[in-house]
Amino acid sequence: MSKVAIVKCADYDPDSVYASVSKSLELLGGLDKYIKPGMRVLLKCNLLMKKRPEEAATTHPEVAAALARAVREAGAHPIIADSPGGLYTTSALKGVYKACGMEEVSNRDGIELNYNVETLEVNHPEGRLVKHLTVIRLLEEVDAVISVCKLKTHSLALFTGAVKNLFGVIPGTAKAEYHLRMKRIEDFSDMLVDISTYVKPVLSVMDAVVGMEGEGPSAGTPRKIGAILASPSPYALDVVAASMVGIDTGRVWTIQKAKERGLCSDKLADVVLLGDSFDDLYIKDFRIPRHKEKNPIERYVSGNSRIARLVRSRFGPRPVFIHHACIGCRDCQRNCPPRAIEMVDNKPYVDLDKCIRCYCCQELCPKKAIVIKQNWLFRVFR
Repeated sequence: MSKVAIVKCADYDPDSVYASVSKSLELLGGLDKYIKPGMRVLLKCNLLMKKRPEEAATTHPEVAAALARAVREAGAHPIIADSPGGLYTTSALKGVYKACGMEEVSNRDGIELNYNVETLEVNHPEGRLVKHLTVIRLLEEVDAVISVCKLKTHSLALFTGAVKNLFGVIPGTAKAEYHLRMKRIEDFSDMLVDISTYVKPVLSVMDAVVGMEGEGPSAGTPRKIGAILASPSPYALDVVAASMVGIDTGRVWTIQKAKERGLCSDKLADVVLLGDSFDDLYIKDFRIPRHKEKNPIERYVSGNSRIARLVRSRFGPRPVFIHHACIGCRDCQRNCPPRAIEMVDNKPYVDLDKCIRCYCCQELCPKKAIVIKQNWLFRVFR
């Protein structure tokens, strides 16, 4: 049975975070069980976009700093890295590191930040849907990877945690190719599990001190949870984290696809919980994206039949642009995988016949000027 450590952490005070991270690692047998002296260790944080730490859209810098300190104490060399949405360039990384607070802790603690923007093509013969991957070069130059994720809701995947975080090893705009190839959430999630089985993180550590509820992964609301979670299994960690905030694991496709492969169970009872009480941290009113609320009609439009695709296209959730809040930055247009967005008078308009409902536009909008809305028919059934 997989083990997941749960340790309470009330805030982002550096000493408190370090104590909680250290305790979580001790509960799992100590960090030296997973890494050895001299190793180069990639701390794969969730640095989605230029967001301040208090917005809860990205891994908090103090969690990354605490883990980097622990890695150093184990005699290894930590490197903080991610490939955020948009362009994967040195200047883009600098902007994200600065906004997310990683630059500050790097300067304070002397932690290396990755600025290598080279990419590589790698083979993954064990992959179910993807046998070849385009990855950031650093991934192939380290000895171990730790997924340092954030607990958030997600407009496409419902929940994002340790497994979804690893999509960040796919460089920048190359992510669009994967969205285009795997338009259905079931297939996209299967692909995410493929990436996870290639990366093989030795540990996953989750920042659940303050998570994001509502319209995640970037336009939601911060919600205090008060915990650090850790596990050698990213799949089991996601089962525990989703369950902790009342999200049905049966609706999280990354968990279901991992279950199909025998990588985890989707039942909390099948996970060994270590540390603090799960019940003390459980949240029953954690809000999910509005368009992800259960709807009786959804059972009739699942699958990939022509009728199902037509119903989803015409009557399913869709991005709606709030033009008075839009600043005309064109990030939505640049990052739309099917090129379904056109700018008219510096405002975005979407062609719903082309839209694949990946919601990258909403995810990467810096002004929360895009919302995902259900068709009136779905709202009636709700």
